[in-house]
Amino acid sequence: MENTLIMMFHIFTLFPKMFSEIFSDGIIGRALNENLIKINIHNIRDFSNDKHFSVDDLPYGGGPGMLMKPEPIFNAVNQIKDQYKIQNNSPVILTTPQGDKLTHNIAHNFSEFTEIIIICGRYEGFDERIRKHLATHEISLGDFVLSGGEIPAMAIVDSISRLLPNVLGSDESAKNDSFYKNFLQFPQYTRPSNFEGMLVPEVLLSGNHKDIEKWRKIESIKKTINKRPDLLDLQQFTQEEKEIYYRILDENSKEKE
Repeated sequence: MENTLIMMFHIFTLFPKMFSEIFSDGIIGRALNENLIKINIHNIRDFSNDKHFSVDDLPYGGGPGMLMKPEPIFNAVNQIKDQYKIQNNSPVILTTPQGDKLTHNIAHNFSEFTEIIIICGRYEGFDERIRKHLATHEISLGDFVLSGGEIPAMAIVDSISRLLPNVLGSDESAKNDSFYKNFLQFPQYTRPSNFEGMLVPEVLLSGNHKDIEKWRKIESIKKTINKRPDLLDLQQFTQEEKEIYYRILDENSKEKE
């Protein structure tokens, strides 16, 4: 299968071995085998200027822990940009608790590029000059602290890759995911239709695709209202979605009376 626009990820890390297994199986493994994406892992220590291959140092002004030094990271990113002729407008992402929370919309925006650089943080964080003068984006998985940026980097690659053409095998698969159009995914069921008295909704057994699609839309909006109302943006709703939205709010209100 030919794909003229291959998404290329460059990941800079102090622990390259962490990525070998996670990217070898599943959707990402298949995308790599089918040449839909490429993932290059770079060891930041290889770009250090001193004989000890040091990449961290004590913070000016004192304080606990060590900071990642600017020289190895600037060297690494600039050398790889030159080697691979990476465009200047390609994202350079820092994985950091200070960053924007990774969302479906952010992943979708990144999927429009063909080259992405991800720098994995460690220790107490980055020298501020990396943040200000090298990175274009800072991304976090949420309001918690991890030992390093490798796990967020894996999540970034996975969330972007599944939005690329042919990676999931069907473009419809991505459209059924949670957060597509800012709605949570509708409930799904499989066989048996009756499991210990717990029944699959009759509409899903009807074979009427129009009714099934309507049910799924209603259930998706209902689940989003009940679980993640912060995702909803009425300005992006179709007229049908607005009608469903207000009807569900009315039903919820009556249930509380």
